[in-house]
Amino acid sequence: MPAIDVNGLPASEVRPFNVLITGFGPFSRYSVNPSWLAVKPLHNTILTIDPLDEPVTVDDQTSLSEAHSFTQDSRDIHLSTLQVPVTYEDVLAIVPGLHARPPVLPPSADPDLPDIMPPTDGFDLIFHVGVAGRGPLRMERVGHKFGYNMKDATGSHAPIVRVTREENSNSNRGQSEPSEMERMERARLSEYLIEAPVDGTEPPKRGFGKGYELFPEEIFTEIDVEKLVHHLKKSGIEQIYSSLDAGHYLCDFIYYCSLAESKRTGGKADKSTTKVIFLHCPPVDQPLSTEEVTEAIKKSVIWCCGAAAKSAIPST
Repeated sequence: MPAIDVNGLPASEVRPFNVLITGFGPFSRYSVNPSWLAVKPLHNTILTIDPLDEPVTVDDQTSLSEAHSFTQDSRDIHLSTLQVPVTYEDVLAIVPGLHARPPVLPPSADPDLPDIMPPTDGFDLIFHVGVAGRGPLRMERVGHKFGYNMKDATGSHAPIVRVTREENSNSNRGQSEPSEMERMERARLSEYLIEAPVDGTEPPKRGFGKGYELFPEEIFTEIDVEKLVHHLKKSGIEQIYSSLDAGHYLCDFIYYCSLAESKRTGGKADKSTTKVIFLHCPPVDQPLSTEEVTEAIKKSVIWCCGAAAKSAIPST
């Protein structure tokens, strides 16, 4: 499924899907973030939902004739990419604008890429990508509101959330131990750990506070991650699984923020909801190459847009 240069493709008669793919900027030992290496080649390109391509087959019960009928009205997919700094402050400053109508986007952080021309009616899908440790791809299902106890790339902390002692006690009950993925992130990024208070008191709760009070502690994506992962495995992307634990670092932070802003925008009159998904990739060649990660992103985007197009068709 080759990506086609936008400037070389005639305009489609049907409005294309507009998709924003984000990767992260430099941090730790990565002068160029592996997530950005995989995302960058997709800037200002177009994918096409082929009428005979399997990504539009949303489940095993969809017959070939049904899939063909559905894809008679298939659309192009316009991709834009954006590099996001690995800081809590930048995530909070940038992500709400991505969900605006029209989107409000920062200048390009990559000198090789031009600034994005935002689509007037917003993005249909925002696909976030970040790097994790060695291993397979992880398609994340949920973002978390609290529990951000590591410093970002500039050494800054996530915002302190002001809660009553009772609320803090209830929230932490049974959750004092870090999750498995969070332990892996802490081991991988030990230089970013926040030291516990020397007096033995409970560390402050960090995460999303002002402006996010009405959002739940967990927000799940509306995309059917299990079906997406199943499709990717069938299409040759075997080293991937779905995950309920995005690690409580900047990847989890941007995912929750984007999911919350999608809900906020979608709750307004005459505003459609932007779908949001997050993919964790490994460092380069541990074990997947950059090209393999890029291909997984492309296949995921096509499936997500195909599923969205099919769900918009009235049943007969």
